[in-house]
Amino acid sequence: MNFEQLIQACEQAHNHLQKTAISAVNQYMTIRNWLFGYYIVEYEQNGEDRARYGDQLLTELAKKLISKGIKGLSKRNLYYFCQFYLMYPATVQLIANMNLPGTIMQTLSAQFDIMQKKVDEIDIDPLLLISRLSFSHFIELMGEKDPLKRAFYEVEAIKGNWSVRQLKRQMGSLLYERTGLSADKKGLIQDIKADPITPEGIMRDPYIFEFVGLEPKEKVVESDLEEALINHLQVFLLELGKGFCFEARQKKLTIDGEYHYVDLVFYHRIIKCHVLIDLKTQKFHHTDAGQMNFYLNYYRDNEISKDDNPPVGIVLCTDKGSSTVKYATGLLSNHLFVSRYQVKLPTVEELEEFIRQDIKILGV
Repeated sequence: MNFEQLIQACEQAHNHLQKTAISAVNQYMTIRNWLFGYYIVEYEQNGEDRARYGDQLLTELAKKLISKGIKGLSKRNLYYFCQFYLMYPATVQLIANMNLPGTIMQTLSAQFDIMQKKVDEIDIDPLLLISRLSFSHFIELMGEKDPLKRAFYEVEAIKGNWSVRQLKRQMGSLLYERTGLSADKKGLIQDIKADPITPEGIMRDPYIFEFVGLEPKEKVVESDLEEALINHLQVFLLELGKGFCFEARQKKLTIDGEYHYVDLVFYHRIIKCHVLIDLKTQKFHHTDAGQMNFYLNYYRDNEISKDDNPPVGIVLCTDKGSSTVKYATGLLSNHLFVSRYQVKLPTVEELEEFIRQDIKILGV
């Protein structure tokens, strides 16, 4: 063996075992999600105290499980797990052949025969599905309620080694319908260029990060300048002493299976509202306002409490030479509140000066 062969041998061993490890993590995570879905649905149907929780079951369950140190169990994710169990009953066949602890198998043993009767003729081998598709793939697939269409996308995603992004693209472009209308069906499928799937790309899947106990790392692409500005901005606002209470950084919003990140989220204890801040290393563009409005609408419907005022959004933009600050005030309910937040929040001039000075300090 020469030196080049040594390098090649190490590389091959690393790549193979890394892929195997990631595949195993993904499979066990997906099975765990199915089991959670089964447990929840079974409880909803037969739980002795289910009436106590009612519509708040998923919310309360998420809180309790998170308190146990289990990451990634938001109400929305628990809902996905229930849907996964209901839409992929054939997974029970895979679980029945796994060497799982007896305590887990006992909770399922009485249900194996019942659940296997639910399996449809078009259901694909669960081992093939779970070994080749991530749970993020299943999130997209569950958006298709027609079993035949869903099976089509399952097969093509496996055959084409599609990433989640590619699967979403093809479902959005109605590939199933276009294939049905095309004379050269095989040619249409063959023309699709799959995004390359890499171990690094798979490991950025937020579900995998959460499953292994880490924080999700897949976030909106940021430049070094943007990251540094966010670091300093967080401290800057807290030091103003105007009622800012830090709540979250890179706040993840899961909407229709997609992940969106708000750079900084504060709660203002004086005017009783959330303050969302988004920073762009570019000149202000109308899409920036649209994005902030998107965040504000989500917060208004999902995050604010009964006595909270509508959320406020601040978009900070810089093109490295000049700076602009835009307040997104479309959701403010009345002029009185507008005047209150203008007094209590930092002024546009303060924020612009902060950006200019910070850029100088960073030497950009």
